[in-house]
Amino acid sequence: MPNTQSNTADTATLVYDIRNSRYLNITGRCTLRCQFCPKQNGSKQVHEFELSLNKTVTAEDVIPLLGDVTSFDEYVFCGYGEPTLNLSCLIGIAQVIKARGGKVRVNTDGLGNLFHRRNILPDLAEVVDSLSISLNADSEQSYQTHCQPKLAHSYNALLEFIELAPKYIKDVQVSAIDGLEGVNIDNCREIVERAGCTFKHRHLDVVG
Repeated sequence: MPNTQSNTADTATLVYDIRNSRYLNITGRCTLRCQFCPKQNGSKQVHEFELSLNKTVTAEDVIPLLGDVTSFDEYVFCGYGEPTLNLSCLIGIAQVIKARGGKVRVNTDGLGNLFHRRNILPDLAEVVDSLSISLNADSEQSYQTHCQPKLAHSYNALLEFIELAPKYIKDVQVSAIDGLEGVNIDNCREIVERAGCTFKHRHLDVVG
């Protein structure tokens, strides 16, 4: 299936296709300021898609753009923001996708519980088939250096989320990026597998 881009009247890219998955871009807000993220260097582009947002996205904005769910392997909540920060929008869209027989994946930094000050995993479990969580560091010091979280105690909250996630959602992948200074990728793998999740080995500067 060729990559396509779906826009609203204000030209924001809310939906974009990579390979046989449809990606949903529902927020530009994030709980991290990752130094390896292209956004920190002024780019919000993935492949040919510009993902800047100039409005608060609602479920009603995105649902008309979902298309035929049988045409896609999965729908992925992923942009240059943290999708769980727009949780009601995420849940509303995912409910429709599931009702139509589609599969849902959420790419997250794992700080949704910390941000919302409650466990959001039961909410996600009702409408989400799989999670992809970004770990990116094997120590709090490295995490602070590379990810520069905006919320206190983020690294511990992330580790707790990784431990909790498999109790609610069957398919949980956790990624770390090979090439970040001071990060031991084997230690990251050990953290992930000890929690009962699947480790995803990513490489620096490879996006999408």
